[in-house]
Amino acid sequence: MQISTTTTLNNNVQMPWLGLGVYKSAEGDEALQAIDAAFKAGYRHIDTAKIYNNEKSVGEAVRTSNIPRADIFVTTKLWNTDHGYDNTLRAFDDSLKRLDIDYIDLYLVHFPVRDIRQETWKAMERIAEGGHCKAIGVSNYLHNHLEELLGSCNIVPAVNQLELSPYCFRDRQATVDVCRKNNIRLEAYSPLTRTVKFDDPALVSIANKYGKTPAQILIRWALEEEIVVIPKSSNPTRIQQNADVFDFSITKEDMEKLNGLNENLLVCWDPAKEP
Repeated sequence: MQISTTTTLNNNVQMPWLGLGVYKSAEGDEALQAIDAAFKAGYRHIDTAKIYNNEKSVGEAVRTSNIPRADIFVTTKLWNTDHGYDNTLRAFDDSLKRLDIDYIDLYLVHFPVRDIRQETWKAMERIAEGGHCKAIGVSNYLHNHLEELLGSCNIVPAVNQLELSPYCFRDRQATVDVCRKNNIRLEAYSPLTRTVKFDDPALVSIANKYGKTPAQILIRWALEEEIVVIPKSSNPTRIQQNADVFDFSITKEDMEKLNGLNENLLVCWDPAKEP
C-alpha cells in the first residue's frame, strides 16, 4: 500500500485511504498552507464541511495545485440546519459554489438529525443522480441510524464517517458490523484521540517497537482495519509525519493489543445522543 492507494466504494468510485482533515483550519492562509503541504506530501484526499468555514480555501487549493482534478478527492458535508429535502439541495449547490469546482467527490450528511433525516436522504439520492457528486454517504451514524436508513433508501451510503480509534472501536462493533455487511466504507475522524492518549504506556510501547510515533501507529491501525482515515493537522511537519505510515504493517498480535485498549473514549460528539 502507498499513499496513493485507493479503496473502491460500493458505487465503484475510488477513494484514497488517507486524507487530510481541515476541521478548524481557518479560511485563507492556514487552510491553504495545510493543503499545500498535504499535496506535497502525496495526499490526494481533502475532507471539509460547510461548518468548517473553509470550503473556499479548499476549492482554491485544488484549483491552483497543478494536480489533475480527477486525482484529488474532495469531501464536504451537509450541516444540521440544512436538513430537509429542499434545504439539502440548496446546501449542496451552495457548497459547490463555495468550492468552485466542477463536482464534489463525496457529500456526507454530517449528523443524523432526528425526525427529518429520511427526507434529507431522499434529497441526497437526487444529488447523487445529478452529475455533480460522485458519491453520497453519512457521518456520525450509529447502527440504529443506519438500519433506519437502510430500511427505506434507494441508494446505500457509500461511506460512514465517525470517530474511530482503538479506544472506542470495540464499543462501536455493532455499527462496524452493519457497515461491513452492507459494503459501507468506514472512515475515521479524530483517529489520534486529539492527542489525549499519546502518553498511554501501551501505545507508546507499540510505537517504540516499530520505530514510529503514537500518531503513526493510530493511523496505521485504521488502515490495518480497512478504515479510511483523515487525521487533522495544520502543521506541515505533522502532515508529513502522518503520511509516513505506508512502510510498515502492524502484526495481528499487536492489533489485538491495540484493540484491547478500548475504553469507550470519545473526544468528540456522541451520536448516541441522537435517537
